[in-house]
Amino acid sequence: MRRFYVQNFGCRATQADGAVIERQFVDQGLRPAVHSAEADIVVINSCTVTGEADRDARAAIRRIRRDNPKCQIVVTGCYAQRAPQEVAALPEVSRVIGNSHKHELAKILQRAFVPLSSLQTENQDFRTKNREPGTENHVFVSDIFAHTELLAAPVFEAAGESNETARTRPNLKVQDGCGNRCSFCIIPSVRGHSRSLPLAEVIREVNALVDAGYREVVISGINLGRWGCDLRHSTGNEPRGDSRPRLSGRAQISRDSGIVPPFTASATQVLASTHARSYRFEDLIRAILDQTSLEPMDWSDQLISLMAESPRIAKHAHVPMQSASDAVLRRMHRRYRPWHYREKIEKIRAAMPTAAIGADVMVGFPGETDAEFEETRRTIEHLTFTYLHVFTYSARPGTPAAVMPNQVPLHVARERNRILRDLAAQKKLAFMRSFIGRTIRAITLNGRVSTAPSFPVEHSSTFTSALTDNYLKLQLHGIHEPNRWITVNITSVDGDALTGFAG
Repeated sequence: MRRFYVQNFGCRATQADGAVIERQFVDQGLRPAVHSAEADIVVINSCTVTGEADRDARAAIRRIRRDNPKCQIVVTGCYAQRAPQEVAALPEVSRVIGNSHKHELAKILQRAFVPLSSLQTENQDFRTKNREPGTENHVFVSDIFAHTELLAAPVFEAAGESNETARTRPNLKVQDGCGNRCSFCIIPSVRGHSRSLPLAEVIREVNALVDAGYREVVISGINLGRWGCDLRHSTGNEPRGDSRPRLSGRAQISRDSGIVPPFTASATQVLASTHARSYRFEDLIRAILDQTSLEPMDWSDQLISLMAESPRIAKHAHVPMQSASDAVLRRMHRRYRPWHYREKIEKIRAAMPTAAIGADVMVGFPGETDAEFEETRRTIEHLTFTYLHVFTYSARPGTPAAVMPNQVPLHVARERNRILRDLAAQKKLAFMRSFIGRTIRAITLNGRVSTAPSFPVEHSSTFTSALTDNYLKLQLHGIHEPNRWITVNITSVDGDALTGFAG
């Protein structure tokens, strides 16, 4: 029996796409390989959000071909959609299948391939001198905006584990694409229009995971706050019968993930309140009580109140900022102003004093002056963030920002990155230390244990990894079964994690 291997790069949405591809192969009668070196077909499910992401994919392609000379290497994902010519020119690549055709990837590999010359593409010349005369890559890429498919299948954080109980955090993608047009971002052109998994299908997938024994589900999307804008109550997607989410646990909110909590209200009641209008993200929250990274203006007062008032939602919010300079935000084509952003963060903190609040920040955007960067630094210093994801601007071909004047020198951007990372580390440490001597709820993860040499010898040095309900890493004394909610007494901070004993 032929074997396949899928290697995912990038965000949780890409990982969810990879799970769908795996399901396609299994349905075709193939079986998964443990390592790429053992596979007949290796799929590179690529990311293209930065130049480094492209380089990572190319390096993986070369390594796989070196370790497994006889395999077919199929490149799909965002890099394949953005630059099929570039990917197809790599001598190691057998097939290029963009996001536009990812939903039928396994079927494409099972049928006759369309030669390059027959494809209607912007650039037909994909061949290079590295290839033999007359040979062609097989490329399946078309206009992503013409496609309405949304791949949805749970992907498991502990994929590949032989012990099924080690799987504790299945990830379900419920939204894809983006309607924003930020000047630095390539994602809309490789992911297409925003589109949503109908609520009935979300509920069915969640309930299937609940029935399988999971206590949390990671909900992911490219621009999850836009979930439901393309759906209406009258579409016939209403859940019927037993459509209530049955998950036991708490909700977690993060950059691209969340944990679905217990919820007893009927999803049918939510649908009844949406008659004759598009869904809003609050409707999804009320139905499954979860969310992910949301754009600042998607954080409505109603959503903040829902989070604060429900004991079923963990207290964690990730709110992308990018910059606190009004001039930079305008050049970025972001849809909010710095004062709007500050107001949202202050409201979240006032409603949830113990919440972990994080942000994405970009440094070195074209034209960013020292004064504009200082506006961002001061804002971060003032606001009650607990962590940051700091990115150095990377020019993406085809975006307006790539051709803007006054590109910031790389060494300047990297220094700004370092400054913000140091500031973020200080804020995170202070936040973690504030929990010493307190109790907090946490869910145990994959059951693996570790040792902490810095701990006093009189205490046990065996720990179980866990995640608190406000998204902090935790090392829990002793060995505990995965997928369990536990009350923990926090005793110290060790590195980037809290440590404590089960209460």
